[in-house]
Amino acid sequence: MRDGLAPGIRVASSDAGPGKGNRVAITDETLDRIEVEDLSGLGRADIDDVIEYVHVPTARLPDYRKLYDRYLRQRWNVNELDFTEDRVNWTERMTDDSRNSFLSIASGFHHGERQVEVELAPLLFGVSEDYKVFLTSQLEDEARHTVFFDRFYRDVVGLEGDGIMDVLDGSWPYIQETFVGPFGLLAYLTDDLRRDPYDKHLQMKYATTYFIWIEGVLALSVMKITLNYARDFRVLPGFYTGFTATCRDEARHVQAGMRFVRDLLAEDPAYVKDLHATLRTLLTMSAARSSYVYYEPLGWSEDRVSELFMNQLHRKLAMVGVSLPADMEDMLSMAKPTLAGG
Repeated sequence: MRDGLAPGIRVASSDAGPGKGNRVAITDETLDRIEVEDLSGLGRADIDDVIEYVHVPTARLPDYRKLYDRYLRQRWNVNELDFTEDRVNWTERMTDDSRNSFLSIASGFHHGERQVEVELAPLLFGVSEDYKVFLTSQLEDEARHTVFFDRFYRDVVGLEGDGIMDVLDGSWPYIQETFVGPFGLLAYLTDDLRRDPYDKHLQMKYATTYFIWIEGVLALSVMKITLNYARDFRVLPGFYTGFTATCRDEARHVQAGMRFVRDLLAEDPAYVKDLHATLRTLLTMSAARSSYVYYEPLGWSEDRVSELFMNQLHRKLAMVGVSLPADMEDMLSMAKPTLAGG
């Protein structure tokens, strides 16, 4: 037994926030079930279990071919989602406040999916062949997630447009200015990587921004907030199903990204300086804002969201065997949540 638990039980942080307890027990049986669920089964899964499915110890990070094989088994069809009940919930059960809060949080993910879809390709040129194969699957996932949000904003929120960019333009007013920081940095790093895809320092900066921060921290936090709301208030079943499936996809992306970071550090531990420097930049950009998102209509508070962000970052760093210096821990405690993902 470990930590007073029977074999087959994993101890995990609950991300529950103050007063909600720090640990939950996730059985291997539950994780194995999440591994093989079809789309309808994921609609019945608990999102907290699916988020836990993301996190594995560094020694157990799968190799890229195994993650690609998992992709082949776990692909899902975005056109199978039924948003009929979601539309009724949106107009009849959700309040103006809950709709505004939901859009203020979800729209960063709406735009983030499209952003990472167009900025992933340059990484393929300078990585191993096995990782290239996996990244082609991740690119297809990001396109599917973009279409998922396009359908949700059209069929449920009621935005109109001839193409994907028209609907993105319609949700832009809900974007917080803190979105521009990490995704702007990613855009600059993508351009640099396009010019020199074999530069390992650039690769580490890119991976820290994309895989650790945007996917590992921001995306999983948005998923937990919006999907906890849909689960607890029993609304938006189509969104819950599709976004939970998206979360399982993110597990593959994050685990591959953490393996890439871990392998770079194994090649040269000095690359940790690039990781820390990039996080310093991201935390500095996250320390200020001029607008406020009201989490309370969705059952959250800013303090609880901030704790969630800190927990997610620490867990991703643990997956690659890295800790933060004391001054960066102070920076993290002052960071304001950025509601985005990809």
